[in-house]
Amino acid sequence: MPGLLVIAHAPLASALKAVAEHTFPNCAPQLSVLDVTPDMTAELVESRARALLAAGGHAEALVLTDVFGATPCNGAQRLLDASGHVRVLSGVNVPMLWRSLCYAHEPLDALLQRAADGGKQGILQGESAQTVSNVSS
Repeated sequence: MPGLLVIAHAPLASALKAVAEHTFPNCAPQLSVLDVTPDMTAELVESRARALLAAGGHAEALVLTDVFGATPCNGAQRLLDASGHVRVLSGVNVPMLWRSLCYAHEPLDALLQRAADGGKQGILQGESAQTVSNVSS
């Protein structure tokens, strides 16, 4: 089973873990988080992420980051190598995280796809009651 690591600007990673534990209280063994502070470099993020992945003891991991091109993602990208044991997906949101937790038992490539689908499907435009009633008519 792949491990899960969220790397995001502080305090988002910790907040997402709290949301995950609220909904899936038994997720703690597979979910690690790294809050990135303004003083951290991509190299430091990489180093701390590697330590978290090693401590988790998983042969593979899905790393979720907040913004592509920002320090959390840049540090996570440094974890990628030819082995394919780590996958990185940016744009983390609650539906993406929940989907990752629900399907964490699946192989890494399937988990990556589920997470991406969950993230995309969780983005919806709200509608007012007036709009909904007009559509229903």
